[in-house]
Amino acid sequence: MVEIKLSWSEAADPSVALPSYETTGAAGADLRANFPSDQRQAGAVLAAGARALMPTGLQMEIPQGYEVQLRPRSGLALKHGITLLNAPGTIDSDYRGTVGVILINTSDQDFHIAHGDRIAQMVVAPVTQAGLAVSDALSETDRGAGGFGSTGQG
Repeated sequence: MVEIKLSWSEAADPSVALPSYETTGAAGADLRANFPSDQRQAGAVLAAGARALMPTGLQMEIPQGYEVQLRPRSGLALKHGITLLNAPGTIDSDYRGTVGVILINTSDQDFHIAHGDRIAQMVVAPVTQAGLAVSDALSETDRGAGGFGSTGQG
């Protein structure tokens, strides 16, 4: 098992639940909104079509060779049109700042996020760094340079 060390940022409310796996087979641990003290009671309203950085109040120490991927919660996406703008977002092993989640409201209605609400999930994944080299020629394939939609319909 990979260990991710967590610490609270200065503005965080340590009474908010830490990321948690909600079932024994869950791949992602739920992250919660953790607002600074002056915003805790009101939370935040994500206007229709708007995007915003939502604080988690957490800092992470991720072992080298791993990343934490931030992903949308399917229920928020389906029921309310709330998703992550840069999904999956990556937290690198050498980042020690406070983790934020870039949410976007794709619906036509404003959405309220309360202090402590589950807003995203985090998945721990191994990382392989590639050696990158310029080549005069690339190998041939059946697909070749065919781009978007080149292998058939939708």
